[in-house]
Amino acid sequence: MYSVKDILKNFNPLKDKYVSHDFQAFGIYLAQKLDDEKRKSLYIKLAKNIPRSILEEALRFVLDAKARKKGALFMWKLKELNAFKTAKSKSKT
Repeated sequence: MYSVKDILKNFNPLKDKYVSHDFQAFGIYLAQKLDDEKRKSLYIKLAKNIPRSILEEALRFVLDAKARKKGALFMWKLKELNAFKTAKSKSKT
């Protein structure tokens, strides 16, 4: 994960959008690691609604698998970990 210092060094206010929450930074990190930056809004939403430990476990699984379609495998692993049920119960409270 990038430190705040690294993010600020590479920040271009004309090109980059503002990242004001930790879950946004983690969602962007997921998109970069999964080579799926065009769907970074999806990963930001997942980072907001699903506990980070589940997301990190799915990410480790995908990176160890060395898959071609990392995003698809990541979503499959989240389904296997019942992450979406966890997200629903989290949003109800």
